[in-house]
Formats: sequence, structure tokens, C-alpha cells
Amino acid sequence: MPKKTDFYINGSWVGPAEPNPFPVIDPATESEIAEISLGSSADIGKAVAAARAAFPTWSATDVTERIAVIERLLTIYRAGAEEMAKAISTEMGAPMSFSRDEQVGAGDWHIEGFLKAIHEIEWERPLRADAPSERIIKEPIGVCGLITPWNWPMNQVTLKVVPALLTGCTVVLKPSEIAPLSSLLFAEMIDAAGVPPGVFNLVNGDGPGVGAALSAHPDVDMMSFTGSTRAGTAVTKAAADTVKRVTLELGGKSPNILFSDCDLASQVEGGVRFCMENTGQSCNAPTRMLIEASVYEDAIAIAKETAEKVAVGDPHEEGDHIGPLVSQTQFDKVQDLIGAGIAEGARLVTGGTGRPAGFNRGYYARPTVFADVRPEMRIWREEIFGPVLAMTPFKDEAEAIRLANDTPYGLAAYLSTQDTERARHVALQLRAGMVRVNRAPFAQGSPFGGYKQSGNGREGGIFGLDDFLEIKTVAFGDMLS
Repeated sequence: MPKKTDFYINGSWVGPAEPNPFPVIDPATESEIAEISLGSSADIGKAVAAARAAFPTWSATDVTERIAVIERLLTIYRAGAEEMAKAISTEMGAPMSFSRDEQVGAGDWHIEGFLKAIHEIEWERPLRADAPSERIIKEPIGVCGLITPWNWPMNQVTLKVVPALLTGCTVVLKPSEIAPLSSLLFAEMIDAAGVPPGVFNLVNGDGPGVGAALSAHPDVDMMSFTGSTRAGTAVTKAAADTVKRVTLELGGKSPNILFSDCDLASQVEGGVRFCMENTGQSCNAPTRMLIEASVYEDAIAIAKETAEKVAVGDPHEEGDHIGPLVSQTQFDKVQDLIGAGIAEGARLVTGGTGRPAGFNRGYYARPTVFADVRPEMRIWREEIFGPVLAMTPFKDEAEAIRLANDTPYGLAAYLSTQDTERARHVALQLRAGMVRVNRAPFAQGSPFGGYKQSGNGREGGIFGLDDFLEIKTVAFGDMLS
């Protein structure tokens, strides 16, 4: 069994200050596949010191040099795509086809997008034409603490590490301790790309230990966190005493509004499949399907048929199936919420508690659809993070908007209609950071992020680069006249 207990600090692999072994579990078999060490405040101290020492030189390098480093990283990342896909599949249960095409592919897509977007930055410009001697200057913010989740490992690592390095920041990354193998491999790629010592550092650990120490460290200038709203709140509180910048990409309970004039079969089927994708473990999943009352029962029938065709299988195999949930904790949470849906009176259309037929081990959940879900129910209000869809009817546009916005979250929203004016009107009323009409895709570099308890800041493209930049105003007066 491989031991991956070292951390990457100041350009070298080093052992933890104190051994604190932690098992990495294959969610398909419930067996231990590797061992890492959970770090401590001492390890964070070393990593932050390395990042602080590297910042003056790295921030002063010409942007073309930083671009060249990330271009090398992209080449290495693409060459190691298959190894990365296997790591992600093993650590968090994404089936190999999905892991290769979507999980690993997301990292490739974001790195490429940032390499395009970096050329859009105006590093220095006049305030206005009538104030040419007052200059607006963009500078890297400094040392950045980055905390990433287990559900989309390389999607989130690249969305944070790459813009930070391109803008001239130095970083300390804490990946999820549940799914750390892909990030350890990414650190090897960083090293191979020739990123200077101290510019990128990685310390494994849990939230109460390493996450809290990183968030509170006085030499960290910014925290970028992706994960649960509860954990994001903890990061914000820990960062408050040193008044560092905090950007958060948190949970979601995204509505999917289907009007009667849409292509119902296509939109219901697509909505169910998107909800179940990644075993439901995506923060932007359309988990609340709101259907116009006149076609509600038709939609339920389509959703039932679609969900029952969603195959559950071994993540180590190729194919268009979903794998297990990531951990025992996640399995227990999903089972509890499915049970709550039944107990609170929602109509169980298909699925339910327990493992799918044919599985006696692994954190596999049954693709589940509930109808007649009311806003006071837990499955309406809480982020389940499993393959569970909640359906409810609405009578008109106003009720659809009210129900869609009846959530503490505001990450994403979806709507389907053939009426262009209605689509625009409803989209503008939805309190969400991202709205897709008729499942239209977002372009590379689109800002990813949400309203309310779904966080603040935006990731991707120029928006993600800007989050790592400070703005300085310099008034030169007559010197530039």
C-alpha cells in the first residue's frame, strides 16, 4: 500500500512535523488504498513562510514568464491525464469514462481558459481620459490559502491554483483529505513544470486542523474556499481577525423550472440525468424540478422512467453509469435525507433508501425521485449531494419564481421555455449567479459563483483572475503631464 504522507513545501517533498496517519478509502470497495498524513499548524507555518519568501520574486516576474510556466503545466497535465483519471476514480468514485472526460477534462479546460484570459488584464491604465495622470494599477494580492473539495478535485484545484500563479501570487493548497491523491499528483506536475520553490505548496489535513490554521495565519493575504456553507462560514470567521480577503464557492439547491411549452421529454430527461451526474455530488446540480401544473404528472412519468434507466456500477470500469458516493459519512447523510423525504410525506416515485440491487458493499445509493415536495420539507431545503431529485408543481410564472427563489442558496438556476420574453423575464428574477435557459452551455471563462449562502466571488476566466488582484491608485499629478 503506497504511503503518501509527505507534503510539498518550498519545492521539496517533506515529512509532517508530527505523523498523523489518515486512511484514503476506495468508496467502491470500502477498503483502504493509501495513507496520507494530516498536517498541523506547524506544517502550515512552514508552507506559509515558504510562500511569503517566494512572493517578492514571483510577483515581480514578467507575466510572460508566468504564462510560460503554466503552458508547461498544461502540457504535463495533458500527458498525465490517464493517471489523473485513475486517481480521481479511485479516491472519489467517479466512473473512469466520466473521470477522464469530465473530471480531468475540466482542469484542462480551465487552465486553457486562464491562459487566454490573462491577456485581457489591464495591469495599468489611466482612471479616465480627463484624469490621465491618475493610474489604476493591478497587483497580485500576496500569499493565498486555497482549500478545495473532493467532488470535483481538478476542476477546483485548477480554478484556484492557476489564476493565483498567473497573477503573481504564491499559494498554500489544502486539498480534501478524503480525495487527496489527485492533488498530490498535481503537485508532481507543478514541480515538473518548473514552478519555483515556495510559489506552490501543498499540505494535507482536515478543516479543524490545517484549514483553520491556514485561514487564521497572519501572513496569508487571501483565502479561497470551495465546500459546504458550514465550512465556508468557519473559514470566514477564522480569517476575520486578520481582515484577509475571502472568496467562497459554497453549496446549492438549484431550481429547474419547466414551463408547459418546453420540449418536456427532452428537458425532464436531461434534468434528471444532470441531477444524477457525478452521483449527485455537484454543487450546481438541478435538484429541485419545478413543473407547470398542466404537464406535472407527465413530467413525473418521464422522470421515473429516466431515473430507472440510470445505471449504477463499478467506477473502475468504463461506461455511462454513476458510481458510489464518496464516503460513509456522505452515504449516511443521503440515506437520512431520503428517509426524511418519505417520513415527511413526499411521494416516492422511484428509488429509496438502501443500496441498489446487486451491491452489498460500497457507498452506492439508489437513484431517487420524489414528487409533491413542499417547501417546508428537508429534501427541499437541504443540499442532499446525492442522486436525489425533488419535484413540485407551479400554477403560473409568479409562483415558479417564488418557489425557485425559496432557498438560502443561489448558485445556479435552470429554466426551459420556448417563449423568449418569458425566458428573459424569469431569468432576471432568479436570485442565482448562473442561469441556463433550455440547457444552453456556458462558454469557457464564464464566471462561476453564486448569490446568498452559495458564496461570494467568481471563478473562471478574467473574473477568476481578478479575485487574486489588488487595485492600487497612484496620482502622479504634474509629473505625467
